This record gives sequence, C-alpha cells and structure tokens, in this order.
Amino acid sequence: MSDHNQSLWLNTCRELVEPSVSTGDITVDLAVIGGGYTGCSAALTAAKAGASVCLLEAHDIGHGGSGRNVGLANAGLWLPPVEIRAHLGDMVGDRLVDLLAAAPSEVFSLIDQHGIDCEPVRNGTLHCAHSAAGLRDLQVRHAQLSAAGAPVELLSAELTAQRTGSAAFGGVLFDPRAGTIQPLAYVRGLARAGVEAGALVSTQDPVQSMQQMDGIWVLKTARRTVRAKWVIQATNAYHCDLTALAPAYVPVYYFQYATAPLSDNLRASVLPGDEGCWDTDLIMTSFRMDQEGRFIIGAMGDLDQAGGGIHKRWIKRKLAQLYPQLADQPLVEGWHGRIAMTSDHIPKITQIGPNALSVHGFSGRGIGPGTVFGRLVAQSLLQDDPSLLPVPAVPEYQEKWIGLRRAYFETGAALTHFVKARF
Repeated sequence: MSDHNQSLWLNTCRELVEPSVSTGDITVDLAVIGGGYTGCSAALTAAKAGASVCLLEAHDIGHGGSGRNVGLANAGLWLPPVEIRAHLGDMVGDRLVDLLAAAPSEVFSLIDQHGIDCEPVRNGTLHCAHSAAGLRDLQVRHAQLSAAGAPVELLSAELTAQRTGSAAFGGVLFDPRAGTIQPLAYVRGLARAGVEAGALVSTQDPVQSMQQMDGIWVLKTARRTVRAKWVIQATNAYHCDLTALAPAYVPVYYFQYATAPLSDNLRASVLPGDEGCWDTDLIMTSFRMDQEGRFIIGAMGDLDQAGGGIHKRWIKRKLAQLYPQLADQPLVEGWHGRIAMTSDHIPKITQIGPNALSVHGFSGRGIGPGTVFGRLVAQSLLQDDPSLLPVPAVPEYQEKWIGLRRAYFETGAALTHFVKARF
C-alpha cells in the first residue's frame, strides 16, 4: 500500500536542518510549537531580533501541510479584496490586503537572503477559467485586484493557450507578483536560517502539556521542560496532543500526483513560462512543473479514504484533457496533505493565554500568509504591541458541524471525480 505521507518534495528536498537541542531543560524568551511556515518564520524573526527561541516540532520540520503544499507562492488569500473587507472592515481589511499583496516579495526575499535551495521561480501564477462562469469570476477578481493596485492581467483564450500550452481554458488571470517554490525545501530553509540566527530547534519532540506558572509558560515534552515568557502555537491542521488548545477548523484534504521528468519535446509544450496554475472549478485543480521537468497535478481529496482510487483515475483523465500529449505519462508519485479551512477563509489568531497566541486557518494559502503571520505575531509579542498583528486576536474561535462538513467536502470531491472520470 502506498504511503501518501511521502511526498515528491520529501524525495527531492536539498535543504537540511539539524536539530540544535540535545537533552535537558531550557529557558528561553519565546517557545514556538510547530515547524511549518508560520512557526519557522516566527522563530527566525525572533532570533534575528536577539530573542532566545526554542521551536518544538512533533515530527520533522515541514511534516504537515507546509511539506505537502502545491508550492504556489501567491499574493493574498482565496477571497478577493472586497470580501476580505466585508469580513474584517475597511481598516483591518485594507491592511491585510496590503500585507498579503507583498507576501511573495517577502518569501522570495528570505530565499535570497538566506540562500534557501528551494527551486524558486518568480514568473507569476495563472488562475485559469475552466468555464464561462469561471471567466466571469476572474473578471470580477481582476477588477477588484486592479482597484487595489495589483498588477494583474486578464488574458484572452488565445494568449491563455500560449501561456499554458493547453486549449482547455477560456482565459487566465495572470499575477506577476507570485511564483513557485519547492515547498518543503523552503520551510526547512527557514528553520535552518533560524538555527543560524541562534534559535534552538527540537524535532520528534511533541509538547504534551502547557501551563503558565508565576508569569512564565511551562511546556513539557517527553524529553524536556521548556520555560518561556512568550508562546506561539503554530500547529494548524497537524495539531498533536494539547487537546484543550486544539485550533478549530474544517479538515480538507488535497492530493497531488507527479509524472517522471518529461522529455525535452514534451517539456517545451507544457507551461513554457514555468508559471504555477490553478483553475476556477469548485473542486479545484492545480498544476505546475518542478525544476526537473516533472508535471505535478492535484485536487481536493483524501487518498486514504474509499475514494482514493476514484481520485487517481480522475486525475489521469484530467491530465489527458488538459494535455493530450501527456496522456501516456505514468503518475509515479502520489501524496496528500490536510488543510485547515475556516468558514470565512480568513486565518485566525487566538489568544490562548497571557503572552500566548495561536495561529491557524490559512485555507490552503500557507506559504505567503504563513510567512507574514509568523513574522508579525513574533514581532507583536516581543514588542508587546497587538497593533502589529495582521488581524486582531480573538479570545476563542469555534467552527460548527466540523465532522459533517469534512464528510461533505470529501464526498463531494469523490462524487465529482467519479462522474468526471467516467464521462
């Protein structure tokens, strides 16, 4: 049976981060729980600011969604700016829109600054219209993003075919701010940079309990006790133990498959500009190339559930529909990851105690927003300035009908793929 936790990214990652903690108890300024984009960004930020930091990861750096990501370093959230403002108000909404518009620049700047070996390609992304309704959605997004100052372009069907190498789309929204990365290598590069800046990193070390005593947080693992003035919990959809502090979200699975490296002739016919892509379908499809010329395609679905076989049959058909010349290419890698979805698709910051914040809910947009949120949450705690937070912290956050909505998403994806795999 395939291990769908073993991603292509794990097999091709060239970034290494050695745990910098052996044994014994530790006292630091900041304890970070979780070694994904948010946690590693926070640890790096705090260490560069001169604070003592310990990052505790239950598995390996990037074990969760950060290491299973599609690798699209996009600007913004799934929501267009008008909807973000509707949820947050104009002042907070405008600030979040501006912060996340600059998120790709922050990501690629960190890559350059710290020499992160993560296959960075900043040639933009293409949001592809799969239907007439999808094209209308892109027209709305184009108008809103342009009004907010984003340098996006809406391309015709003819130009879309040239840019994608596929005749399947009626248009695309091109965002030159964005790009692609090897997502696991990026997060491990952030962790490695944090260690170089002085942060302590302990992997395979899940936090089992956490409480505040005399103004100091006391975190216990099976191997050590960590005492810290400040705590950032950045476990997102891969929270372990600490059930009382588990973030509330709807788990949504997203899977990907990859081909072997394509021949030069085939490679030249697919995404000649190396943009990363996703479409406007309700059950979204993403596709991109990696540095070695593998074509990577993915969609919503859990490969370990009963619909796993349906998802794979559908993805092979989808590949042939998008690129008939790739129809005979075997899919040699398959993996999936868990996304923390919130009802409004806006990330949440929760005040889990004095000087302690939890961050979660990127709804599939973890690379740029996670990097930005990690930096700003760390700066907010170190400077005792809540106004630095990208969104206000709330005392608690809850989601309703989590189990039913999880089943709804997975059943909907499986049924959609079942029908489309047959016709």
